Amino acid sequence: MIFGQELWMLIFYFCILVPFFILGWVFYSDFTRIHTLPGISQGIKLRLIYLFICIFEKPAVILEKLGICSEFAVWKFLVNGIFPPGPCDLSIKETLFDTVPVRIYRSKTLSPEKRRGLVWIHGGGGIFGGFESHERLCRFFAQESATVVVAIGYPLAPEHPYPAQQCSCYMAVSHFLKHAMDFGVDPQRIILGGDSTGGSIVAAISQQLVLRQDLPQVRAHVLVYPFLQALDFNLPSYQQNQWVPLLFKTEIIHFGQFYLTGNSSGADAVMFNAHVPEKLRIKYQKWISAEHIPEEFKAQGYVPFIPGHFSEALFKECTRIFEATFSPLLTEDTILRQFPETFLLTCEYDILRDEGLLYKKRLEDNGVSVTWHHLEDGFHGISSLIGFGPLEFPGTRRSLKSIIQFLERY
Repeated sequence: MIFGQELWMLIFYFCILVPFFILGWVFYSDFTRIHTLPGISQGIKLRLIYLFICIFEKPAVILEKLGICSEFAVWKFLVNGIFPPGPCDLSIKETLFDTVPVRIYRSKTLSPEKRRGLVWIHGGGGIFGGFESHERLCRFFAQESATVVVAIGYPLAPEHPYPAQQCSCYMAVSHFLKHAMDFGVDPQRIILGGDSTGGSIVAAISQQLVLRQDLPQVRAHVLVYPFLQALDFNLPSYQQNQWVPLLFKTEIIHFGQFYLTGNSSGADAVMFNAHVPEKLRIKYQKWISAEHIPEEFKAQGYVPFIPGHFSEALFKECTRIFEATFSPLLTEDTILRQFPETFLLTCEYDILRDEGLLYKKRLEDNGVSVTWHHLEDGFHGISSLIGFGPLEFPGTRRSLKSIIQFLERY
């Protein structure tokens, strides 16, 4: 009888007290730490979404320390979509483009002429994401415009270290440019798009694509809050929005180092730009500096930053961040001026906001036409919430409708 009481006490503990403790921990350490500024519409809902994520994330940290599973395995589960979408009136097919998995979304209605093509490269830091995480987004583009959408299922780190992601996307895009007609797409009307890291990969592979004489040239780029540099993590937007969900400053450094090196050692030093030697910092100030950010974006919460003590060991470990394929803001002018017209979406409450602003300036300085849409109430990841019903925000559809309007030019 005593054993039975002890058993029920254990069940009670694990089923009631442990979840209660985790929830309490989450509320204390995250719900009170994060802040959503008054300019974000439905800010409380954003807090609740992040709280839901933390309910899974906190136990994941414990499970990793116990050696049961990786923290990143839980993140992959969350990002890939725990709420699968329902049926839709589209033709959806999976195939391979030169060994790379792709998913093709097309209207079932036959068209007398070749359609526009949109290749979408998903975000997720090169570590998370896939077909499922961006299923709703790709469906939206295919349903709301006469567009054939191709989603690329590129390999993820750490199993496939950088630059496997860029290489796979380059192969898939090259294949599609060659064989677009086979899928009812006009090869002269192909647009490359991506969100977050996906936008970074678009800019990275385009450095090679513009040099190809044997392929049709891409018609335009669509970049949604892209990640574009890893040299300065103290630009105004990094300071102002470091604790605004859904992407914290600590997370992007943690994920970025893991993506690049397979571990996240030295993340605290990277946070203070200790991985960048002075000579390179001076060299790239012409492209990456708070001096190039318009004053209206520095009005609140920005303090001019003094870099921390330089770490030679950290620099050697992170050397590849200075490659233009990892930090596209370092692309040379001779390449950049060959890029096509670009649609650029930035969000006011996103740590990556200023990278977008710097990229906009670089493109325009090189004669590239830029259509810029800035969400005053936006945050990182807002566009990916399309199709999630009550989890959508007012800016979600506004952002995607602005992309549709851009696509319809071609």
